[in-house]
Amino acid sequence: MPRNKKNKSDGDSGGGSPAWMTTFGDMMTLLLVFFVLLFSFSSMDVEKFQGFISALQNQLGVLQGGKTITEDPNIDAGNLGQDYAQAPENIQQVMKQIDNYIENNNLSDKVNVENKRKGLVISLTGEILYELGKADIREQGKEVLTKISEILKEIPNDIMIEGHTDDLPIRTAEFPSNWELSTARAVNVIKYLIEEKDFDPARLSAAGYSEYRPVATNNSTEGRAENRRVEVVVLNSQYQLNGRDLPATKAEDKPVQANLYNPVNSENIELDQAEEGGNIDG
Repeated sequence: MPRNKKNKSDGDSGGGSPAWMTTFGDMMTLLLVFFVLLFSFSSMDVEKFQGFISALQNQLGVLQGGKTITEDPNIDAGNLGQDYAQAPENIQQVMKQIDNYIENNNLSDKVNVENKRKGLVISLTGEILYELGKADIREQGKEVLTKISEILKEIPNDIMIEGHTDDLPIRTAEFPSNWELSTARAVNVIKYLIEEKDFDPARLSAAGYSEYRPVATNNSTEGRAENRRVEVVVLNSQYQLNGRDLPATKAEDKPVQANLYNPVNSENIELDQAEEGGNIDG
């Protein structure tokens, strides 16, 4: 009697795994690769990854060839913008030193450093330098100016001291308007640097801008506090003041009112461009 042949289409064919296991295995492998990739992203060196991305873009023709990773303190500090210009090496070193001083003394809310086209701008808020409506430098402000002067003495660049106020009106015998107040604040910084820190007077100049160069809104207490400030500007070489005028590439770079401090006669404060009948007080 002939033996019935087993139908091969019934059930498994006898060896190996069923066909669906192959697809399932592929899916598990892809999931494993995916989670390994996520883990590698969470612990990777960001700088190396950025370098890899830049190199890839270069190969794709997105960027021109060149260095893919650079150490730039201005990039790290976020100081890139329409007024940015690559600072000379000596100014970059000054910026690093002042940044370290600010960080070590928790002064980030009172002192700010920014590299602009005309030079390195060190901005000191009014609350660290002066009392409201005053021009006499406070003790904490003197400590900061002392440290800044020690750093700036190491470079030959000319320095401009710029005084600013908020828009609050002031009308006193000493300060008839914000023009006089902003100028006096700048001049007092110069007097301190020359008389107390033996700074070279030929490197210094002062300017008062009243309330007309705000960096924040004057509609809030915090904004007005930011606007009451003195800026120590370490000028780039093309803006040097010794023996030549300060070029103004833009209207905002040209001082509205410049007042040079004369160490021989400390009372010589000349307001060249104060408006007549100034009701602009602060």
